[in-house]
Order: sequence, then C-alpha cells, then structure tokens
Amino acid sequence: MSSIQEQIQEIEDEIRKTQYNKATSHHIGRLKAKLARMRDEIEKKASAKGGGEGYSVRKSGDGTVTLVGFPSVGKSTLLNKVTGANSEVGAYAFTTLTVVPGVLEHKGATIQFLDVPGLVKGAASGRGRGKEVISVIRNSDMVIFLLDVFQPKHYEVLMDELYEAGIRIDQIPPDVVVKKRDRGGVEINSTIDLDLDDETIKAVLDEYKIHNAHVLIRENINVDQLIDAVLKNRSYVRSLIVVNKVDLAYPELIKECREMYPGAIYISAHEGTNIDTLKDSIYNRLGFIRVYMKPQGQPADMEEPMIVMSGTNIGDICDRLHRDFRRKFRYAQVWGPSAKHPGQRLGMEHMLEDEDILTVIIQK
Repeated sequence: MSSIQEQIQEIEDEIRKTQYNKATSHHIGRLKAKLARMRDEIEKKASAKGGGEGYSVRKSGDGTVTLVGFPSVGKSTLLNKVTGANSEVGAYAFTTLTVVPGVLEHKGATIQFLDVPGLVKGAASGRGRGKEVISVIRNSDMVIFLLDVFQPKHYEVLMDELYEAGIRIDQIPPDVVVKKRDRGGVEINSTIDLDLDDETIKAVLDEYKIHNAHVLIRENINVDQLIDAVLKNRSYVRSLIVVNKVDLAYPELIKECREMYPGAIYISAHEGTNIDTLKDSIYNRLGFIRVYMKPQGQPADMEEPMIVMSGTNIGDICDRLHRDFRRKFRYAQVWGPSAKHPGQRLGMEHMLEDEDILTVIIQK
C-alpha cells in the first residue's frame, strides 16, 4: 500500500471514530476536505500516467444511458433486448471487456445505450478496469443500476464507488459561488440560515489554499457539498434502479426487494418481462421535452419536434442546428409554455419547456 493510500485510510478511520457534533464539525470538515484533495491528486496522477483515461465513446442521440452493475447481472442481455445490439452474453464474470453501444428509438427520441464492464468493490481505485468504466459514467445523462434480484444490496456498493469517484447520483450542483480575490480574507454571505459555521467553511477553503475569496451560499449545504462546490469537478447524473432475473425468484424474495427499492423496475431481461415499462421509465426519467421549430415567416413544423432533455436552453438548440448558429445568433422568438407572451423575444440563456415553438434569428 502506498504512502498516500495509507494516509487516506488513516483519515477515513479518524472520521469514522470522531463523533459528529458542533464542537467537532470544524475538525471533521477539515478532514473531509483533506481526504477529497488527496483522492483528487491520485486521480490526476493516474490520468497523467495514462491509466484511467477511459474508453473512447462519442455521445450520440438525444440522451446517453449507461448500464451499471456487478459482473453477470445481465447487462449484455438487457442491452440486446432493449436495443437489438450484439453484446456477448455469458454465464461468467467479465464477459464484456469494452464498451458496447446500442440505440433505443422510443417515442421519437433516440437514446444511446452503453454496456460497460461490470463494476466491483474498489472500482473507484482502479480495480476491474473501474477507472475506465467510471469515465464513461461521468459523461452519461443517466445510469441504470442493474441489480440481481438475489444480490440487491450491491446497490450500496455501487453508489459508494461512484460517490468516491466524484459522481453525484440524483443530485444537483450546490448553489454556492466561490470567487477568489487578491486580498481581503474570506468573506461569507448566505441568503438563508446555515448549519455550517464560518470557521468550518474557512477550514475547508484553507485546505485548498483559498485564503482570499467571496463566498455566496444560497442553500443549506453540508460539508461534502461545500467541498464539491470548491472542487468543481463533480458529475451530476440521474439514475434508475432496475432489478433483473425476477423470473428465477420466489415471490417472497421479490416482495423483500420491492420493500427495499419501491421505485425500482422489476424485469427479466432473459424473458423480456416488463421491458416496455422499462423503456417508458427511461424516457420519463431522462425528462425529454418537445420543441417545435418555426422558420421565420413560415408555419411551425408540428409533425416532427426536436427531442431534447429538460434544462435545455436556446443556445443548446443553436448548437444542435448548426455550428455557426451560436456565433451568428441575434435573438429568438418563443411561443408556448416558457414564453410570457406569444412570440416573445429571448436570448440564448432562456430555458425551454415542453411543446414550446421556437424561431431562431441569425445574422445574414
């Protein structure tokens, strides 16, 4: 075990042994910040050496979904069933040794599916090609946690590995702005009451050698969220839990799983059970919206909407239309739910909503 890994283990042990209260919050905050910094250093060193560069996967379609699970949970079988891809299937671990893509066409959306090698405990540290797999997950719009009905607690291990790798599942970035400056110390302002005290916040910043900054906090965050805001290298990915092999399980076992994961989709990839329900759930979880394009001075095309994910702004649409549209953009007109009045003139930062009608005006 290397020296830095020994230090990480010591810090983790100290955090576990220290009882959290107001008197110890400052100390624990500093320890967590140091731990995150050391893990980040390991990640950078691994990338510099060529390890952990990740698989080369080009995103395509309207959304990208990565199948995540332990070896032999049925990811390849599910990919083949959902997309018609040809991923090798075998009743032994690590059948898939690289990324196998597939495409799901559903409700007008084109969804890219990626089957990656199974994750195992220690993946965040590189075990079982974990760093390569995690690099793919980081760039996904959603992960499907595929669980074996006989091993449902694997979910906790997978979540821990992704969290350690800087992937935040079903979270949004904390509403925190840290603006460095040349002098004046650390000034902290918040729009709400915080559980974190100023000394804890300053201790975290000090660990990253931030001694002069203006900090604006607009939500009640914890220490981990503060560290995420300082590092600015976290990936925020939505998820769906899918439990496989229900055709092999007794009803009592399925009932136990449902109590553990009430929002999960229960399928048999081998038998094709509940696959249509899964497709609908994937579409809904990705949060697709329909945007109808209207050329200037012409009727809108209401037959074939552009399918994009919620949170898409006009600038994103410009990028999809043509690489020059953002550079030549003058203004846009919007009719529909996101507009205050029909044909409202708006800029590229405006967020679109489902069934908006959009005209983009560019310089000639």
